[in-house]
Amino acid sequence: MKIPNIEKLTKIKIVSFTEAFQMSKLVETMTKIPSIFNDVLGPVMRGPSSSHSAAALRIGRLARDLMGGQLTKVVVEYDPTGSLVTTHESQGSDLGFYGGLMGWETDDPRLMDFRAEILKAGIEVETRYLAYGAKHPNTYRLTLINQQGKRRLEAISTGGGMIEVKEIDGVPLKMAGDYFETIMMGEIPDDVYEAEFFEEIHHHSEGGVTMTQGCSRSYPSEELLEKIRGSMGVSSVVVLHPVLPVLGRKKVEVPFLTVREMIEYRESQEGKLELWELAMCYEAARGGITEAEVFAKMEELVEVFESSISSGLGGTDYEDRILPCQSGGFEKKLSEGALIPGDVLNRVILYVTAMMEMKSSLGVIVAAPTAGSCGALPGAVFGVSDALSLGKEERVQAMLVAGLIGVFITSRATFAAEVAGCMAECGSGASMAAAALTGLVGGTLEQQLGAASQALQNSFGMTCDTVANRVEAPCLGKNVMAASNALACSNMALADYQHLVPLDQVIGAMHQVGELMPREICCTGLGGLAVTPASREIEEKLRSLPKVN
Repeated sequence: MKIPNIEKLTKIKIVSFTEAFQMSKLVETMTKIPSIFNDVLGPVMRGPSSSHSAAALRIGRLARDLMGGQLTKVVVEYDPTGSLVTTHESQGSDLGFYGGLMGWETDDPRLMDFRAEILKAGIEVETRYLAYGAKHPNTYRLTLINQQGKRRLEAISTGGGMIEVKEIDGVPLKMAGDYFETIMMGEIPDDVYEAEFFEEIHHHSEGGVTMTQGCSRSYPSEELLEKIRGSMGVSSVVVLHPVLPVLGRKKVEVPFLTVREMIEYRESQEGKLELWELAMCYEAARGGITEAEVFAKMEELVEVFESSISSGLGGTDYEDRILPCQSGGFEKKLSEGALIPGDVLNRVILYVTAMMEMKSSLGVIVAAPTAGSCGALPGAVFGVSDALSLGKEERVQAMLVAGLIGVFITSRATFAAEVAGCMAECGSGASMAAAALTGLVGGTLEQQLGAASQALQNSFGMTCDTVANRVEAPCLGKNVMAASNALACSNMALADYQHLVPLDQVIGAMHQVGELMPREICCTGLGGLAVTPASREIEEKLRSLPKVN
């Protein structure tokens, strides 16, 4: 079926949940099939923001590959109508982008010294602000230069560290970073492709420039590359490495992509699968791996979560941040009995704070589903599981539940605050955590879905208006609020409170609300708390300090 112009559709003011759900189904057809480990939980990273730091690093790595690993100068252009003009320095785009240009991973310890390292690497980076009609608020338009010549690349950050390359050398294409991408410039004879090697082959042409894009799950052999280079009319061949942990596959089929489809699938199976088991079933199909491998991958992430919280509780320090280390003081007051009683909630607050302080000190964290909202989900899950003396297996199962709820959200909405405010980040985190907590204490599948629905409903319209353009305040408070929302909604669901609106429809409505939110309160630093006198004063103080790194 031919899909109508989605840009025009998303400008329509929708007035009912039914229409919002219909809209969400159209959006679903426009997106790829999410992976829990690509799109929802991860990357394991350093930096204040996944949509800035991790995404920019991934874009930088692809840019480096496009130039054969050799760069002398990069010009990056940001459109003033987007979010990056006001946030690329303070929210970690520079940190991530520079690291990517040097070929680093998202958790590389050298990111702490990215400015000094880019100078050592001999790569000049020039930043320009230029109105060029960018359609997405997180657009990177790059000119890449080395001794062999110059190339252009345009890419966007879509939220949670995910990216999409939109153009190479002015030729439109689509690249998510989940394949080895062989980019062949010129007329390529059909017999050269070895179609059995490539998962997908795409032909592109624009303004007299012809390009062929071959997608594969492994690096092409030297024999194949030489064969392509030797073809008449071929001007260049370059291979871009994948930047995502779960690779794409030809004709990916998953058992379900909506809550309704999942329930139908569950009914068709022998026995009643738990939500965490359905998550394993989904991710195994999406990634082409076994369910045991899915469980093992989540175990690895759980260990990173545990380490981050433990390190955060030990105290953190970093010069370029607004808030001091506050988790130690909270823990002391808690032990002294100086806080309002509520052991579980107070433990959750403590863990959320520790995780957010790790992020702000450039410690290693897991974006869950983003770096800006990295505290709510693990703070809630690990706070409750520690209070109940639950083990690693229960934590892994809870995180699988959270991951599947995230799949439902990102398949038809977004995790990007630049698109839908903090509703997309902390709202999603609250929904994921609510389902996870409900499953953690033995709630039914219906109760888990009800908790997720209620928590997301409670989050509609949350602004992203960071103080002094740092991902610290009110981010800490909103992460605590999201975790508290999750805890409350879990208990309400366990008590059989009615959530009224099915989760699928809530996600559709979330997409609608995001479309209606003004850009000034969507991570641009142009409205709300970001423009208060206090925020401006803090920003001026930070600006007067020598740049860190």
